[in-house]
Amino acid sequence: MLSIKYWKKELAFQHPFTISKGTKTHQPVFIVELSWRGIKAYGEAPAISYYNITTEKMAEDLEAKRTAIEKFSFTDPKRFWHFLHHLIPNNPFLVSALDMAGWDLFGKIRRLPLHKIWCTDIDKIPLTDYTIGMDVKEKMLEKIQSHPAPIYKIKVGGKQDLEILEAITSTTNALIRVDANAGWNFQQAVELLPELEKFGIEFIEQPLPIDQWQEMAELKKKSNIPLIADESCVFLKDIEPCINSFDGINIKLTKSSGITPAIEMIKLARKNNMKVMLGCMNESTLGTSAIVHLSPLVDYLDADGPLLLQEDLASGLTLKDHVWQLPTNPGLGIVVKEGL
Repeated sequence: MLSIKYWKKELAFQHPFTISKGTKTHQPVFIVELSWRGIKAYGEAPAISYYNITTEKMAEDLEAKRTAIEKFSFTDPKRFWHFLHHLIPNNPFLVSALDMAGWDLFGKIRRLPLHKIWCTDIDKIPLTDYTIGMDVKEKMLEKIQSHPAPIYKIKVGGKQDLEILEAITSTTNALIRVDANAGWNFQQAVELLPELEKFGIEFIEQPLPIDQWQEMAELKKKSNIPLIADESCVFLKDIEPCINSFDGINIKLTKSSGITPAIEMIKLARKNNMKVMLGCMNESTLGTSAIVHLSPLVDYLDADGPLLLQEDLASGLTLKDHVWQLPTNPGLGIVVKEGL
């Protein structure tokens, strides 16, 4: 039988983290431990306020289904995910944490790291970007100078976006990605496009609110910069409506309900000639390790959670020239800190 433990943590950011939806100083995270015949495996899900799932809700739903989960006859993670998906249909964040732990357990049982189970080439791990949250121009430039990186993701959605991006692109030769988190309206986006093209922006992530499909389709026609869906693409079923409105999708393990559906999302996006990004939701090294194992399958990587946080929950990942280096240990490969 499986046995379950869990922890709720608040991980402090190095700097207050601001996007168009608000500011936070700490990232709430939910950690699960699955034990089976002496093997311990782990998963992590951050709580994100605009998806309306808290760590308290994850704990409540886990307790309600604990007996059923612990009685599950674990053989492989895909079967485990399908069981969880139907058992806890309204909490994809909790399912994601358990699914991650299931894959970690499977790798440890097989004595293989996950990237070998998936046959992903770790020599093809993309560079990760470093995210600069919204702030006054001077503070954003200061963060860039303090954290040299080859790629920055700049959070936008304010009145000074153009001025800030002009200052940033004048200061650094790094590649710049822009993430509006649905913070622009259609007219703003249309007016900004020509200027953003001059700045050499690599792509724009989620420029408009998620319900503006027609406007997004029009914006795609007008844009020479690739447009990447984030909030508009949560689950596998969301990819089809994104095809006409976006050039690519940003898959986040937590919101999509785990590694298992994320793999299927990558396949479907590729089938439709869409670019694919793997993004983070400020996970610690624990959750980030799962993202990195999958990352050779995608075009872009936003896996800077451990770089933005003051504290961590695990060790094992190392960053070399802004490419994550995976450990050779089985499963996720990382070591979770004692005394969670």
